[in-house]
Amino acid sequence: MYPLHEGSGLLLLAVLAGLQIAAECRGTPPCRPGFSEDVYKVVVPDITEKGQPLFNVKFFDCGRGGLVRFECSNPSDFRIEADGVVYAARGLQLPGVQASLLLIKASDDTTQKQWVTQVQMTTSTSTSQQGKEVAVRHVMSEDLKEIVFPSRNMDIQLKRMRRDWVIPPINVPENSRGPFPQELVRIRSDQGRNRPLRYSVTGPGVDQAPTGIFIIDPISGELSVKKALDREHIPKFHLRAHAVDLNGNQVENPIDIVINVIDMNDNRPEFTHQIWNGTIPEGSKPGTFVMTVTSIDKDDPKTSNGLLHYKILSQNPESPTSNMFTINNSTGGIITVAAGLDREKVPQYTLIIQATDMEGNSMYGLSNTATAVIRVIDINDNPPEFTAETFFGEVHENRVNVIVANLTVTDKDQPNTPAWNAVYKITGGDPTGRFSVPTDPTTNEGLVTVVKPIDYESSRTYVLTVEARNEVPLARGIHSPRQSTATVSIKVIDVNESPYFEPNPKLIKLEEGMMPKSALTTFTAQDPDRFMQQSIRYSKLSDPANWLKIDPNTGRITTIAILDRESPFVVNSLYNATFLATDNGIPSASGTGTLQIFLLDINDNAPRVFPQETEICEKPEPNAINITALDGDLNPNAGPFAFELAHRPADVKRNWTITRISGDYAQLSLKIGFLESGIYELPIIITDSGNLPMSNTSYLRIKVCQCDINGDCTDQQHIMAAGLGTGAIISILLCIIILLILVLLFVVWMKRRDKERQAKQLLIDPEDDVRDNILKYDEEGGGEEDQDYDLSQLQQPDTLEPDAIKPVGIRRLDERPLHPEPQYPMRSAAPHPGDIGDFISEGLKAADNDPTAPPYDSLLVFDYEGSGSTAGSLSSLNSSSSGGDQDYDYLNDWGPRFRKLADMYGGSDD
Repeated sequence: MYPLHEGSGLLLLAVLAGLQIAAECRGTPPCRPGFSEDVYKVVVPDITEKGQPLFNVKFFDCGRGGLVRFECSNPSDFRIEADGVVYAARGLQLPGVQASLLLIKASDDTTQKQWVTQVQMTTSTSTSQQGKEVAVRHVMSEDLKEIVFPSRNMDIQLKRMRRDWVIPPINVPENSRGPFPQELVRIRSDQGRNRPLRYSVTGPGVDQAPTGIFIIDPISGELSVKKALDREHIPKFHLRAHAVDLNGNQVENPIDIVINVIDMNDNRPEFTHQIWNGTIPEGSKPGTFVMTVTSIDKDDPKTSNGLLHYKILSQNPESPTSNMFTINNSTGGIITVAAGLDREKVPQYTLIIQATDMEGNSMYGLSNTATAVIRVIDINDNPPEFTAETFFGEVHENRVNVIVANLTVTDKDQPNTPAWNAVYKITGGDPTGRFSVPTDPTTNEGLVTVVKPIDYESSRTYVLTVEARNEVPLARGIHSPRQSTATVSIKVIDVNESPYFEPNPKLIKLEEGMMPKSALTTFTAQDPDRFMQQSIRYSKLSDPANWLKIDPNTGRITTIAILDRESPFVVNSLYNATFLATDNGIPSASGTGTLQIFLLDINDNAPRVFPQETEICEKPEPNAINITALDGDLNPNAGPFAFELAHRPADVKRNWTITRISGDYAQLSLKIGFLESGIYELPIIITDSGNLPMSNTSYLRIKVCQCDINGDCTDQQHIMAAGLGTGAIISILLCIIILLILVLLFVVWMKRRDKERQAKQLLIDPEDDVRDNILKYDEEGGGEEDQDYDLSQLQQPDTLEPDAIKPVGIRRLDERPLHPEPQYPMRSAAPHPGDIGDFISEGLKAADNDPTAPPYDSLLVFDYEGSGSTAGSLSSLNSSSSGGDQDYDYLNDWGPRFRKLADMYGGSDD
């Protein structure tokens, strides 16, 4: 059975493929939606349960999908699903004799179209079937192939496979136009002969994504496809079929169903790039590989639908021939087939490439095109050539890093490539390497440059031979022409050169201590300008110690001071002086020379003790001090030294002793067991080892102190080491205390002065203001000298409150009218007595210019206040209520104008 089914599958595949090709060639009639039958005749059980499937109807929707909606004429008893299967809506008992008629309607909600079919249902009793349950009959396609399982009476060797389903692979062409659903195969089980079964399938395309592609009739087992398949999307479906009885019990083992999607030539070849770029060197031989173009066809590559062939449709330009390239029709590799590639003539080729499937069949195959751009790469097949045979230039002598000539060349190769970039080389005329020819990266010119100084006196002209090449060698068979070599003539211009000293620096050796006006040497310079008659004058440029003098004409150097090797200007016995030589050229030139004087040491410095200060403990243990000597001279005029204590004062040798340790060191120690703390200056005679020895008495400052257990001086002794005794320290502390007392007294005096200023508020308080009181009472019969006082100035305008101004109806006639007040000067709350005079002078000027002030001799009107006064006569100022208990002595500080008031108020009772 297996070979039979496999052969049937292959035959069915071949038939379907042929039908598909024939359909593609002659066309397919348009699909018309509607039911497959106008009247369906079905047999149903006489007794049904709720939800039991009864039969199904087929509707061709022509790709409408879920837009078609089904309805039945008896919805209370029957229910129809979207897949066309009719179920029992409730438990039914149908009559067994007469047929029942059921109408099913399909509606398209989009187009508002409707289709109606009839279903005639008949029943059969169990007695007429002899106890066997009648299977539900369905409308089945008679030409649909079905796979039937072996019967029970087959060979025993097949008994174990009795319940296994043998389903060959199902081949379905892609892009089928329907009508849908389209039956594929009918699945049956031998168990369906004895009892009704229900079939179902699971897997991708049914209940797994993508869903809604396949459907199976649960009663008849017909497996159908609901829409067109796409092999490029899913080439194969793996489904699993199930068979159960009416109670849902599994009666067969699930079996796998494989549905192969048969490829159709529905995809054109697609190039991976629409524009392909390739390169090839010019002058390449035929057969040189250029590049490979690639195209992809989504159809099955195992069939002719996916087999591609390439060819070149056109070449632009067609030079030197129209077939410069060819392409491998299978791989897409492009190679050259003709010679003559020349970048200078054709720098680029453009090819139109075509890819065709069906193995290149132009009638049935699908094609697509792409563009191949082939750029011809330049090679060095053109040497550089100079634009002239000879180039000229000139340069001043001693000039370096200057360009004297520009060499220009031409090259037919591609610019800014190694085959075009020029490299220049001097092949003759420059044995000393004074010139170089770098390349200008922008213009490709050769820049003849001076790299070493040129001497006019040595050579006045240079003739160079320069060769031009490229960065890469010339192609094979190409030789450099005569034009690749040129001559460069360079003229040297003479300039005034600086004189130079020889040797420089010049070293001489002398003993130090030479007296002034001693001749040292002659330091002269040479003039390199042999063809110019010039004279040289000398001058001193640098002489740090001002020891030397040079003759301006002869260059003779003499001393003007004593040479001292121990001078700070001498380093390592070497003294440097710089001199200047200047010629009389136009313009003049000058050069410098250095004279180095090596000073030989003589014994002219006496030794001195080191260190100059030290300390020792009062007690003799430990009491030794190591000392040495410093000598500005060098050996043998320095150490070894001889140390000796001076003979005076007498207590030096009595209290101290000195012992020589080595040639440069000695040890000083106390002879006595105890020495009082203090500062001692110990004279020590030190003698060096010069040919004529020199001695010197040096004083060593020794601090004798109380020491701790470590032999170090205590803190009190450290203070004494600074040269301060106990009396000096007490004096310093007393000075600090006195200074603090003076500062405190000054602060107290300032605070008291501020309080006195605040108490003198005569010019601030209106009630105690003398000027205000005098203004209110005025003068009655005063003399002329009393009229010299402008009493209005004693009144301070800034203390008057606005609400204190009286209305016009009750104002006195001698009061000032209400006019804008003049700008009287403002004073501070506590004015300084020295500012009172300035304040009154400014107020006087403001009062003189005040139009509201009454004249001094105007008629004064006073209100009658009755006879007598408790205050007494106003002509007498010695009243008990005049404020005699107040202190008015500060009025003396306000100037001479207030002295009279001070006498009247601040004087004694007399």
